[in-house]
Amino acid sequence: MVKNPVEFTSRLTKGEAVAALAWLPVHLWLLPLLLQQMINRGAMDDVAANVICYTLGVLYMLGLLFPFLRRDFDPLCDRPGYCLLEILKNYVLMYLGNMAVGALMMLVLGQSGENPNNAGLMDMAGRGWNQMSAMAVFMAPIVEECMFRAGIFGTLRRYSRWGAYLVATLAFSLYHVWSYALVDPVYWLYFIQYVPVSLLLCRVYERTNSIWGSIFFHMLVNYIAMNALKVLETLL
Repeated sequence: MVKNPVEFTSRLTKGEAVAALAWLPVHLWLLPLLLQQMINRGAMDDVAANVICYTLGVLYMLGLLFPFLRRDFDPLCDRPGYCLLEILKNYVLMYLGNMAVGALMMLVLGQSGENPNNAGLMDMAGRGWNQMSAMAVFMAPIVEECMFRAGIFGTLRRYSRWGAYLVATLAFSLYHVWSYALVDPVYWLYFIQYVPVSLLLCRVYERTNSIWGSIFFHMLVNYIAMNALKVLETLL
């Protein structure tokens, strides 16, 4: 792995790290469980439930991690051109990685298959495009980058750079498919599709020395993905 040209000084304090990581079980299990009960009772649909889940996550992160988010904005402002170039360069790398993964999926499955997370997102977007776009493009990157990059990657990197990349990449990739894979184990294979972006989100965070670098990269990825799904939906 190439040495980072910029010294990586982005750090959560011990209390901030606890707060970021504590939201993981809430986001993964507790909130979905409670919101599913509301869906079952007819109090809301899955679109509203997802928006509520991420809205609460954004409020939590802004409330408890605001000092970290504020001080991590400075490296981005100090070198905006470099950070923008890193975001664009890594998007190209992600695109190439996705092509390689698509070829691998064709080899393993005989077809690229339908990613269950994308299928679910497309279904909800068809019933609430504005809400799902706001969630995917603006809210999800803030919540997920604070948990996976700042919380997991940033904490582990103090002890092992390789370990931080490995754990954060696997955790973020499996996060997108685990709930589907519990129903059908074949969906575990789809975690491979998230490895390129998971790896490069860590790389952007490290190379820009700012969690905002990975947040803005994440926003760009989701913005383009949402618009691609919209185009695909019109063609089907």
